[in-house]
Amino acid sequence: MDEHLFLLINQRWTGPILDRLMAAVSSLDVWLPVIVLLVALTLWRGRRRARLFLLALALMLALGDGLISNGLKHLIHRPRPFQSAANVRQVELARRAHPRVLALFQPLLVMQSVVPQPLPTPTAGRSFPSSHTLNNFCAAVLLTLFYRWRGALYFFPAALVAYSRIYVGSHWPSDVVISAILGSGIALLTMAVFQRLLARWPYQTQEV
Repeated sequence: MDEHLFLLINQRWTGPILDRLMAAVSSLDVWLPVIVLLVALTLWRGRRRARLFLLALALMLALGDGLISNGLKHLIHRPRPFQSAANVRQVELARRAHPRVLALFQPLLVMQSVVPQPLPTPTAGRSFPSSHTLNNFCAAVLLTLFYRWRGALYFFPAALVAYSRIYVGSHWPSDVVISAILGSGIALLTMAVFQRLLARWPYQTQEV
């Protein structure tokens, strides 16, 4: 079932417009300047709730991405689709564009994986979990807890990122589904701990 769904998404449900969209959505380095700018503006002009959100998000990323996601990758060593199956479509933005945002306007790299070869090292397989999916679902849950229905709107781009990781050939469907659940759980755990910490602060308000 996992392989069948992957083949549908990666090879059947494709097209030039989707190639461009999914490669762009899946490329964190392209959007990094925008993210940095938004964080800087929030720290400068944002209210207390927004700053507390950024603090909770930083704690969540340290726990989810830095500890749990990387730890599981090194523990499980699951090969990525293009490492374990032939004819997997790998869709990427141009690699040599500088600044990286220019890659959005350059020809895509669309490659086909060859007959699977043994991984060069036991740690080369890093398919599970999907850090992109885990981090974005963490952020979506956290935004919902802080901003209710407005924050919940972020589930749509989070789901698009998760789908894109299958589309571009980097993850199996089971990787992103479990990563989404795992990321949501990490966000709930982070928020529970964060609220306990806030309860100890004498200047706690009703904003969060």
